Amino acid sequence: MKSAYDLALERLESQGIERPREDGLDPEILQRVAELRSKTEAKLAELEILHRDRLKRAAHQAEREKENEEYVRERRRREDKRDRDISRLRDGA
Repeated sequence: MKSAYDLALERLESQGIERPREDGLDPEILQRVAELRSKTEAKLAELEILHRDRLKRAAHQAEREKENEEYVRERRRREDKRDRDISRLRDGA
């Protein structure tokens, strides 16, 4: 009996799509990627806590909108940095 994964791979192959590579990454690189993700998630959690605190203190709607814009911009910046760093690790740079 085949697993759902195997069946999906067969369907992809029948459509002319190659199977994903199974050579994988070095366990050390996987660990570094996991650490990087973990650190980024912690920083994002801290950022969100600070953001919520600032929203509570904001007296005017304009202040809240500005805070939201800054929060979104900083969150994207940190996520983009995480993604670039992970890509560098995977590429061996």
